[in-house]
Amino acid sequence: MLRAGLTGNIGSGKSAVAAIFSSIGIPVFNADNESRKFLKLPHVIDSLTEFFGTEIMVDGVVNNKRLASLVFSNRDALDRLNHLLHPLVMKEFTAWQALNGMSPYVIMEAAILFESGYAKEFDYIIAVSCGEETAVERVIKRDGLSRELVMERMNQQMNNEDKTGMSDFVIINDGSQLIIPQVISIHKQLLQRIGK
Repeated sequence: MLRAGLTGNIGSGKSAVAAIFSSIGIPVFNADNESRKFLKLPHVIDSLTEFFGTEIMVDGVVNNKRLASLVFSNRDALDRLNHLLHPLVMKEFTAWQALNGMSPYVIMEAAILFESGYAKEFDYIIAVSCGEETAVERVIKRDGLSRELVMERMNQQMNNEDKTGMSDFVIINDGSQLIIPQVISIHKQLLQRIGK
C-alpha cells in the first residue's frame, strides 16, 4: 500500500489539509496526537523524568506545556524527545496502516517528517506551505502563545523552502489559492500512480 507523508511547519495548516483528505475517504494518522498517548507509558515517563526532571510532571502525568517549554528552547532536548517517541509512533503507524488495507493509500500527518529522518519511510511527501508571518499569526490566534514563543518553535523546524523543495507535492495555504482543489489534484495524481 502506498504511504504518503503530510508535513509542514507550525501554523501552515496541515490539520485543515488532513481533514480534507479524510473527508474524501483517505485514512489519516496524526503523529502528534499519537505521540501524546505515549507520554502516559511508564517507561516513557521514566526516561523523560530522568532527562528533564520531575518538573515536567503535574499530578502524576506529563504536562505537555511544561515539556514543550523545555524542548522548544533546547535542540538537544527536542532531539532526545523525538528519539524516544518516533520509533513508537512509527510502530503504531504500521499497525494502523494494516487496519486500513482497503484504502488505495494512507497518510501520516507529522510536522517533523524530514527532521526526524522518517521521510524516507514514505512513497510520497506532501508539504503544506504558507508565509512565515501568516503562520505566526495563526499560531498566536490558535494557541495564545507570544510571538517570541512561536518563533522559538519555528526555529526548531527545517525552514519552509527546504521542506517544500524536498517534497513531491506542495499545497499553498496562504489564502491565495483554494486548498480543496489542490488536495483533489494530488489525490487524483496519487491514484493514477497506483493505477486506480
